[in-house]
Amino acid sequence: MQLGMIGLGRMGADLTRRLMRHGHQCVVHDVLPSAIDALHHEGAVGATSFDEMMSLLKPPRILWLMVPAAAVEAAITDLGPRLSPGDIVIDGGNSYYRDDIRRSVELGARGIHFLDVGTSGGIAGLARGYCLMIGGEEEVAEYLSPLFRALASGADSTPAPEAADIDPARGGNASTAASGYLYCGLHGAGHFVKMIHNGIEYGMMAAYAEGLNILKCANIGTQKHEDNAEVTPLRHPEYYQYTFNLADIAEVWRHGSVIDSWLLDKLAGVLRTDPTLAQFAGHVSDSGEGRWSVAAAIDEAVPVPVLSAALYARFSSRGQSAFADQLLSAMRYAFGGHLDVAAPAKPRDA
Repeated sequence: MQLGMIGLGRMGADLTRRLMRHGHQCVVHDVLPSAIDALHHEGAVGATSFDEMMSLLKPPRILWLMVPAAAVEAAITDLGPRLSPGDIVIDGGNSYYRDDIRRSVELGARGIHFLDVGTSGGIAGLARGYCLMIGGEEEVAEYLSPLFRALASGADSTPAPEAADIDPARGGNASTAASGYLYCGLHGAGHFVKMIHNGIEYGMMAAYAEGLNILKCANIGTQKHEDNAEVTPLRHPEYYQYTFNLADIAEVWRHGSVIDSWLLDKLAGVLRTDPTLAQFAGHVSDSGEGRWSVAAAIDEAVPVPVLSAALYARFSSRGQSAFADQLLSAMRYAFGGHLDVAAPAKPRDA
């Protein structure tokens, strides 16, 4: 099949490469000419503008947007006058599912099809394949299945036996889930599933980080502590005499452990090469999916304490709790005269 890829960053470029490896033709566009040139040298057809891209694609044209969520609206607006009935627009980024619903209505009124495709796999997706969560018109998703099969993790391996299991919810058709891609439902469904996927990812990352931090601090009993009325003393330092090799612990967990995962594989690799994490400032961004997951949980009245805590921890990592921490110090000082290093010295009696 022929496809136009818009956005050639970490994900878009490798999606293009994987599609070409499986025989699909790609016309590519990016705001950076160097990104276009790089893929042109690998066999893609470069387009320096939307007009050129549209002229190179055969109708009905398939356009895959792989741009940041904040840039999707502008991209669709720019493409709008150039689109014709029957064309298909795919948003493969991390857009908010409610925006998908609105966009599908707006484009659908003009006879243009729209799919939201949550895409997971990161920078390893080129080699491992991607996990694709698809929302929109089912017949359009079925038409595009050759593209999804090429991108998905099952494209380079023999499907697991369960891949052929019959899914009663799909009218007796075999589910594609074990092959790495799945039609999830109507417009917005793909990004809704990806949203919750990323919310879970926040929680998993936080659990690994917090657990390893406990291990890192398990030598607190070997350290000398001055008596201080402001800090609860460590009552049993003999229980905290351990100095653990965190890289080795992460590595041993990768072999036969219940908490083994691809995420742990990546974490173990980082700890091997940078045990002190010196290259990381601990400023953890959130791209929106964690917030939207919590918001959906509130609407549904579903408790998500782990996902919420993981999201708030990211806010804290960026200094968003600094003023609240100062207020805590201020209140302790105000009611009890408790000092911290930033508190003003207490005036002496005259």
